[in-house]
Amino acid sequence: MRKVSIRQIKAARALLAWSQADAARSSGVSVPTIKRLEASDGMIGGRVDTSERIVAALEAAGMIFIEETGGGPGVLLRKQSARSGQSSSPAPS
Repeated sequence: MRKVSIRQIKAARALLAWSQADAARSSGVSVPTIKRLEASDGMIGGRVDTSERIVAALEAAGMIFIEETGGGPGVLLRKQSARSGQSSSPAPS
């Protein structure tokens, strides 16, 4: 699994307008676990499968996790298709 920081997780939730309960529901991880993980800083910790489930749920909702590129890690929300409301890949720049 690639490295994702707690700040990226929080930023992704903010872009999706997800509460911790929304993230828990979508990932199948308990709210107390989400709260515990987000109470720290640095890279997401805990059990590997738990981290993978959280990241997978955010990605399924349209988030793209950007690794360190000199400007720091970040997140990007895929552009939503106007017709279907489904996420699509971002257009090349």
